[in-house]
Amino acid sequence: MATLTLKQVKKSFGPTAVLHGVDLDVRDGEMIVIVGASGCGKSTLLRIVAGLETATSGDVIIDGQNVTPLEPADRDVAMVFQNYALYPHMSVFQNMAYGLKIRGMPKDQIVKRVDEAAKLLGIGALLERKPRQLSGGQRQRVAMGRAIVRNPKLFLFDEPLSNLDAKLRVQMRAEIRQLQKRLNVTSLFVTHDQVEAMTLGDCLVVMHAGHAAQIATPMEIWEKPADTYVAGFIGSPSMNLLPATLLEGGGAAQLEGSGLILPFADGARAGSAGRKLTIGIRPEHLRIGQGGLDVMVDLVEPLGGESVLHGKLADGTPLTARLQGATYSDGPMGVILPLELLHVFDGETGKRIEAGT
Repeated sequence: MATLTLKQVKKSFGPTAVLHGVDLDVRDGEMIVIVGASGCGKSTLLRIVAGLETATSGDVIIDGQNVTPLEPADRDVAMVFQNYALYPHMSVFQNMAYGLKIRGMPKDQIVKRVDEAAKLLGIGALLERKPRQLSGGQRQRVAMGRAIVRNPKLFLFDEPLSNLDAKLRVQMRAEIRQLQKRLNVTSLFVTHDQVEAMTLGDCLVVMHAGHAAQIATPMEIWEKPADTYVAGFIGSPSMNLLPATLLEGGGAAQLEGSGLILPFADGARAGSAGRKLTIGIRPEHLRIGQGGLDVMVDLVEPLGGESVLHGKLADGTPLTARLQGATYSDGPMGVILPLELLHVFDGETGKRIEAGT
């Protein structure tokens, strides 16, 4: 078990800057999920922690020790890769034992550690098999077992579930979280899947273009996204973002295109009349009714107990609603935006604007 601190970690590949100074504090036993779109720098950040990439500048501190100059083998971390990285010619036992063997651990201790990890992961009956004889989920358990036997200070997961089918992903996600809690080992988990991020993490790091756009608990990010990028990335379907203009006195905004005036439920916003805003509303918070927005529904996705409706406002602005039931059809529809559930962002910077600011 250990703490992890990143101080202004930057990384450039030639003239291309990939990380622009990331700060992060991870507490002992915490599961941190780094989430973001492809190319945002999340895997590069993980590889820098592991020592597989060298930071251009900044420090990586594990349990109070600056490990920035250390080789991967000297950092006491274990990494689980997307492609499992198992040796095809070795048995499951040999794959799990290999790291301990090259460190010179006595054979009886190796056998004990492998057996304990295999029992924990439910793969005790597979120890003599080769990787080609295993399913994807079984290979993933072997990869995790290889990390567990080392008893490292940090677990690092680089999109370990992306090669699995949807049902198995859900199962393995739950198993990884239960295992991490049981072992109480400090962990970093990289994914582009927001559902994985929301369900796995004690804390999320939402990466955007090499920056940590927001670091907070999953529910804090859900309830108060720091900017329009985070608001649009976390949530399925993503949050509706509607351009608007602040009215005189700051107590209301007018949506562009529709002309609908929205008084703020929690007080005035600072700024002069005419300030550009972006109003956010999650699809599941929209309600059917008149006196709100007129939407032309183009597509209905029935999901059984609920439906996702895709439509456009009169000016062509897209709008998505997630509603209970499955009896909806294409065509015009009126929707209401609950004032107490609106999110307000600056129209230029995209940053969140709280009441009175």
